Amino acid sequence: IEFFDFYIYATAAVLVFPKLFFPAADPAAAVLQSFATFAIAFFARPIGSALFGHFGDRIGRKATLVAALLTMGISTVIIGLLPTYAAIGTLAPLLLALCRFGQGLGLGGEWGGAVLLATENAPPGKRAWYGMFPQLGAPIGFFLSGGTFLILTQTLSEAEFFSWGWRI
Repeated sequence: IEFFDFYIYATAAVLVFPKLFFPAADPAAAVLQSFATFAIAFFARPIGSALFGHFGDRIGRKATLVAALLTMGISTVIIGLLPTYAAIGTLAPLLLALCRFGQGLGLGGEWGGAVLLATENAPPGKRAWYGMFPQLGAPIGFFLSGGTFLILTQTLSEAEFFSWGWRI
């Protein structure tokens, strides 16, 4: 689910966010500004990994993994609820960037935590098998996010898609 959220943001950063969160800029600048918010999560991931790794060692991996999942999930839900530039002006892209930072923190903590938890709790002789499943999140999330946008753009009008469909 975390990689689904991560990749669906990437698609929205190209198709939706330049028009809804950066409309004052020329189209090329709007796409670049949208990509800048996309990049924020890549800088936040190592921070999330270190932060959640530290707390995983201190308070336990399961509780920390749940916290990382919640960080990612709450950030994603807030992105879907954000008012656009037309409603609140410059605050909209700033909140979008803050939520994207939250997604990066959450994914950084979840990625390492899930692999560690899976392999540490695997029965003897099955560590590689159990360690494989968190790795499948990236390609599965990629295909599901692309498929979601494909279905939405094919079934909704452009006005519906930009009004509420992208929030799904």
